[in-house]
Amino acid sequence: QVQLVESGGGLVQAGGSLRLSCTASRSTGTIFVSGWYRQAPGKQRELVASITSGGTTNYADSVKGRFAISKDNAKNTVYLQMNSLKPEDTAVYYCSAQLLFSDPYWGQGTQVTVSS
Repeated sequence: QVQLVESGGGLVQAGGSLRLSCTASRSTGTIFVSGWYRQAPGKQRELVASITSGGTTNYADSVKGRFAISKDNAKNTVYLQMNSLKPEDTAVYYCSAQLLFSDPYWGQGTQVTVSS
């Protein structure tokens, strides 16, 4: 099992930056894929960015060039650096952890609100 705790959400003006953190109960080096998802009101949860145990990253087209996912295995933490934020980035952001042959684990979510 994996427990995930997110932090770093908040209210920011358009064009601003935030960094989200997700601390896992086990080494992120043992997690097959770590990811950030988001869900806006009335919309489905969508993948924002992911990073594999080997460090390969993947991004949604809507955030490429603005967001960066990274991890620190020594701190069991995955980060999402969000720059040039837009009002359409407003959502609850969830951290996920995918182990081999298991369903994904989820954090409790952290609210990100971008004002125009």
